[in-house]
Amino acid sequence: MPRSMWTALAATLSLALWACEKQTREAPPPPPPEVKVTPVVLQDVPIYVEAIGETRGNVETEIRARVEGFLETVDFQEGSPVEKGQLLYTIDPRPFEAALAQSKASLAEAQAQLARARQDVVRYEPLVAKNAISREEYETAVALEKAAAAAVDANVAVVERCQIDLSYTKVLAPEDGLIGKTEVYPGTLVGRGQSTLLTRISRIDPIHVRLTVAERDYLELARRKLASAEPGAEPAHESSFELLLADGSVHPHPGRFVFADRSVDPRTGTIMMETAFPNPEKIVRPGQYARVRVAIDMVRGAQLVPQRAVQEMQGVFSVLVVGADGTVEQRLVQPAERVGSLWRIESGLKGDERVIVEGVQKARPGGKVKALTVLPEKEQPNEPAAAKAAEGGKK
Repeated sequence: MPRSMWTALAATLSLALWACEKQTREAPPPPPPEVKVTPVVLQDVPIYVEAIGETRGNVETEIRARVEGFLETVDFQEGSPVEKGQLLYTIDPRPFEAALAQSKASLAEAQAQLARARQDVVRYEPLVAKNAISREEYETAVALEKAAAAAVDANVAVVERCQIDLSYTKVLAPEDGLIGKTEVYPGTLVGRGQSTLLTRISRIDPIHVRLTVAERDYLELARRKLASAEPGAEPAHESSFELLLADGSVHPHPGRFVFADRSVDPRTGTIMMETAFPNPEKIVRPGQYARVRVAIDMVRGAQLVPQRAVQEMQGVFSVLVVGADGTVEQRLVQPAERVGSLWRIESGLKGDERVIVEGVQKARPGGKVKALTVLPEKEQPNEPAAAKAAEGGKK
């Protein structure tokens, strides 16, 4: 290729490179990325002690067969409320009616023997005084009278036992409550060798919740109760307990403390406690999963941020704060308990700042962003709990 063509090609390439470099220098910087920010929420937040438990009736009664026999009828609707004294089951009564008739016949015979023995004693008594009969015969008559009286007493006891056994053939509800499913059906032989379980009855208003509470939380509750019992202190609020059900809903009726177990389980470091909640609607049933919480303090002006604003890496928590000029700053924070969809921050924030909730991956510390403000939804605890927690905080 001629030298002149090489020179022209080099000049063309140099011109193209210069044009590209100039275009690059003159291109405007890209706009800052858009992110969504929300201001830090300042709100009074109750501090709760919370434990997981299981609901149960305030009275749990097992209905068992007390006599042996074939079941004739089931006289209730499963899962329905029953009243005290209501007929639940009927066991074939005929063997017990026959036993009762036989025991009554034996009693009549024993009473006849007693009457004859008494007549002998009455007849022999004046004769022995006149030496018409020997004293031995008289004493024998007196002994026979005592034996006949004892036989009557024994037969009376047998009759009473037979009457009791016959009464057990009609199984009655010992308490008002909600009855469960039947464990046996007509034609089943019950009561042989052991008292067969027939069904269960639970009294569910109020409903009880049995909990396992950490030893540390138990000590906090116990000290709070002792402090409220001191002279001049306000009385403890027995209705400060809240019941949270499996679907996240809060039971509308506040509860009260019932009892704590005698000792702490050394294997788990927990203690068993029981609380009671009014249940007039009969919605809560035994065996349900439940969480129970009680407010023990109130944090005034707590700093709350959405949980999605908090980043965690190897146990270190941080949030991205956007300044007034759009500059991003990373802050290390110390989160505490969750309050609904928010997270209470103990340290790391000033309280009048904005944190990034969407677009965190676009922001870099020290860089600029275009902040679009969205308002977080403030978490409002239900009124009874809030009021009681506030009172607890004043203590």
